[in-house]
Amino acid sequence: MIQKQQSMILSPFMDIYDIVVPRDNRLRKLNELVDYSFVYNELKDKYCLDNGRNAIDPIRMFKYLLLKSIYDISDVDVVERSKYDMSFKYFLDMAPEEAVIEPSSLTKFRKLRLKDVNLLDMLINKTVEIAIKKEIIKSKAIIVDATHTKARYNQKAPKEILMDRSKKLRKAVYKIDESMKDKFPAKTTTDVLEDELSYCQKLVDVIEKEDSISSYPVVKEHLNLLKETIVDDLEHLRISDDQDAKVGHKSADSSFFGYKTHLAMSEERIITAATITTGEKSDGKELLALIEKSVAAGLEIETVIGDTAYSEKENIKYSKKNDIKLVAKLNPLITQGNRKKEDEFNFNKDAGMYVCEAGHMSIRKARQGRKKQGKNQRDTYYFDIEKCKRCPLKEGCYKEGAKNKTYSVTIKSTEHTEQARFQESEYFKEKSKERYKIEAKNSELKHRHGYDVASSSGLIGMELQGAMAIFTVNLKRILKLME
Repeated sequence: MIQKQQSMILSPFMDIYDIVVPRDNRLRKLNELVDYSFVYNELKDKYCLDNGRNAIDPIRMFKYLLLKSIYDISDVDVVERSKYDMSFKYFLDMAPEEAVIEPSSLTKFRKLRLKDVNLLDMLINKTVEIAIKKEIIKSKAIIVDATHTKARYNQKAPKEILMDRSKKLRKAVYKIDESMKDKFPAKTTTDVLEDELSYCQKLVDVIEKEDSISSYPVVKEHLNLLKETIVDDLEHLRISDDQDAKVGHKSADSSFFGYKTHLAMSEERIITAATITTGEKSDGKELLALIEKSVAAGLEIETVIGDTAYSEKENIKYSKKNDIKLVAKLNPLITQGNRKKEDEFNFNKDAGMYVCEAGHMSIRKARQGRKKQGKNQRDTYYFDIEKCKRCPLKEGCYKEGAKNKTYSVTIKSTEHTEQARFQESEYFKEKSKERYKIEAKNSELKHRHGYDVASSSGLIGMELQGAMAIFTVNLKRILKLME
């Protein structure tokens, strides 16, 4: 049963917060900045309103997830810290003497209560609403870009993950007490996953018995991470089961396995929209969704700033139709005229190559035809034929027995003359200088809020992680601008 359990906290110790949590404390400011009742209103249908045991207030559960994102810590550590950190207790609307939740409750909350909730758009729209109300967003331009996040297991075998995390834990322990080597169990010598799980559990048991070692924060973090992995692995340890994660390319010789988050951000550095896709998707294809989501959030858009990935023909046509200035440099390789199978082959601007629907990148290209000969030149891209032979999507794409697989694009240099002229204007050059801001925002998401690696498997889990991380960085930015 759900009820608003935190509307009034009856405790004789509440005044202590005014002493130990000062007015300039960040968590106190976040509590005052946001009316979190929107969480209750959004999730109340996920609970029984008049039957069963009292549920933990969804607002408190949401705030726990927000604290995880702010401080980039595990479920166990965020609950542990809320036992003694008074700023955490204050933020969670707890009485100073109140008991904390079980860490497992957070997992259930994510899986059961947040299922089918469009948390990503809801949280972004909430922060944009606050920024507009506080008159923080004044610009009429958005900056767009995409950042990649590696899948949780990054294509490693389950046993490799366990070995890697147990190794990091042992290293953390050895820095404190090398004699612990004599107490650790013998490492497994087989390739059997169950044997590695058994070894890791024995290692955890030994370290937990040593209070003087396990109490060190650096050890505790690695210990909790390994324990969390063991539990996950016993439940559903299949690294390759992350069917949503795909191979994406950062350059011709650099790739990643995971997801992409496509972002739109105001010039004041408030993220106004986001879409999350698998790793192989093209950046430029998401532009329309980012613009429309930003408008729906309450922005008035006159200019869009991005890199060459966004100067596709369809984006130029859309911008012109909607009176939007598209500040994205033309690239003759991606601003083509008509080409076949546009939905099946996407151009990767970093590598300068096309990527097929299966995520395979072309290995070389060749230009055919001569300039000014009355016919358009063509760029032909060649794919690895051995991969094509084994590809699960080869039907209708690769013909059995063929000696090569190519994809050709006609070059039409006069297709974008208006955009080319705009590209030479002073306005274009000045607005282009704003693009660095979103790269800094991507860096903040990755390095301060753990967005470089997915915290769970699947696109839904990635959307939840993205929602909390973006909500966090937006609130931090709003507070900074208000100051």
